[in-house]
Amino acid sequence: MKKDMKIILESLKKQYPDAKCELNYETPFQLLVATILSAQTTDKKVNEVTEKLFKEYPTVDDFLKISQEELEQKIKTIGLYRNKAKNILMMCRQLKENFHGQVPDTMEEITSLAGAGRKTANVVLSNAFGVPAIAVDTHVFRVSNRIGIAKSDNVLDTENQLKKIIPKKDWSLAHHLLIFHGRRCCMARNPKCELCVISEYCDYNNSIKTK
Repeated sequence: MKKDMKIILESLKKQYPDAKCELNYETPFQLLVATILSAQTTDKKVNEVTEKLFKEYPTVDDFLKISQEELEQKIKTIGLYRNKAKNILMMCRQLKENFHGQVPDTMEEITSLAGAGRKTANVVLSNAFGVPAIAVDTHVFRVSNRIGIAKSDNVLDTENQLKKIIPKKDWSLAHHLLIFHGRRCCMARNPKCELCVISEYCDYNNSIKTK
């Protein structure tokens, strides 16, 4: 499997040389907000909202000046916007009270914040602080289990399995490669197996062939 994993990563690197975080941000705080907003929402939709939002409210202190109702109106095109607005403002208060207004750089501290689960923490650690991490979102979960480099029905086991077979130095890049592959080729419905650069290593594709 380790040999296959090396080939899989190299193939995906060639296919997606520009693989990176597709959320737009300038600071760790903005990435944290954008990632919380991205739950069950596309990055494209989040970027449309944050382009204006971050111009008006670029910092923690700026967010603390607005009410929940005001924030709801500014993000209302995003799914679950009421709950997200509530969590983001609570998170801002926690940053101010517990971390001097700065986004912390450990898993334990980030996940102590409202609205920030393990996936959000991994995204922030990886992209804002350069900490090797694999954030398992819906694309990473689907693609890795479909290929067969993970075999699990929950995200934490999937993350741990991926960490065992992917070199630590490649964790963050592998996360982006799997997301790009999931968005552009290995979709939930009607995956483009005939165009897939790693189809020969994929359990799903090989199972189709044997039917």
